[in-house]
Amino acid sequence: MACVKILPSNDCQFDETLQVKVEGLPPHKSVELRSKVVDDRGMTFKASAVYKADETGQVDVCRSPSLRGSYTGVQPMGLFWAMAPETPHRKFLKKNVLIPTRVEIEALSAETGEILASEINERGYMTEGMKRIPVREGLIRGVLFVPPGNGPFPGILDLYTLGGALCEPRASLLASKGYAVLALAYYGYQDLPKNPQTLHLEYFEEAVTYLRTRPEVCGPGIGIISISHSGSLALAMSSFLPGISATVCINSSIGNGFFPLHYKDIVIPPLTLVMKNIKITASGLLNMQAILPDDILEKSMASVPPIERASCHFLFAVGEDDLTMKSLVFAQQAAATLKKHGKQSFQVVTYPKSGHFLEVPHMPHCPSGFHGAVGSNVLFGGEPEAHCEAQVDLWERVQEFFRRHLYNKSAL
Repeated sequence: MACVKILPSNDCQFDETLQVKVEGLPPHKSVELRSKVVDDRGMTFKASAVYKADETGQVDVCRSPSLRGSYTGVQPMGLFWAMAPETPHRKFLKKNVLIPTRVEIEALSAETGEILASEINERGYMTEGMKRIPVREGLIRGVLFVPPGNGPFPGILDLYTLGGALCEPRASLLASKGYAVLALAYYGYQDLPKNPQTLHLEYFEEAVTYLRTRPEVCGPGIGIISISHSGSLALAMSSFLPGISATVCINSSIGNGFFPLHYKDIVIPPLTLVMKNIKITASGLLNMQAILPDDILEKSMASVPPIERASCHFLFAVGEDDLTMKSLVFAQQAAATLKKHGKQSFQVVTYPKSGHFLEVPHMPHCPSGFHGAVGSNVLFGGEPEAHCEAQVDLWERVQEFFRRHLYNKSAL
């Protein structure tokens, strides 16, 4: 009798690599494996692949190649990262990290479609003993994740993309690696403004101070991880605020985006979007890559935070097929600025054929979706397999970056 085995079983983290096997098949029988998950918005994502059993009647996706389907070749996690939404242009959404993501794996006869076996895999975000602490202190809103153990732990501030609301999966998974992580909302969450006209760096300063002074956090400095719009905020924080040792910017602009950013008597205006540069594809999606032209910083230096003032280390991560902006150009400009001022405290890592949303490992690839800046569905770019590989590699690099720069640092 056929059965699906998933190792490790249900006690696994979302970013963990699994071994999926089907046993009990007739030798050399063709079998279709299907995966399905329903996200916290009720959207269904699916993938499928056809395999051929070996002489013992077994399929091991870590060794056996997919012959056709959502992916081909040997892809141990293909049934996870290759899942695509039934409704086009939807991004996988996880709101409640206290509940694991349930992925259903089915094995079907490739000839008849008969279901031979199935199994449920629960992919968690919280390790045993981890604390999830809602934060409503002063002006700031968010959630603090504290690892199990005595601590204190290095602190990281997690900022997500345009929309400003709270996103917890990356923060909770980072906390499982031994960091105290504050997932910070900055608009569109609880009583924060839904449509702000300006942002104030004092809000983020309050968050940095809060995190640094928590008893669970060791100092002297904290890290920041950001993506897309929040990358420019991370650069501004690193430029003006003390107590920051390491900053990760993923597919972001070096210039301030969308909202004027105020700090004391300083105002950093947003870059002006060149809307005429948007291209419309045959399918009606928008390609926004040129909305911020290569030379825009030369014309808008007032929109660029003075990152040469920063005392932290930077990691700039770039998906070379990011179709929302020219992320590679901006990362190179940031590196050139730092180098011009005699600073070597930066890395630029690039990923060919990967798109905008470089997330935690095995997150389903999102090639297109709604973009709040233009109010329409846009291309995010990337090829699924290359994008998956980039997410796995970047996740390891981020952890190594924070290990190197948040432990045993001298006082700032």
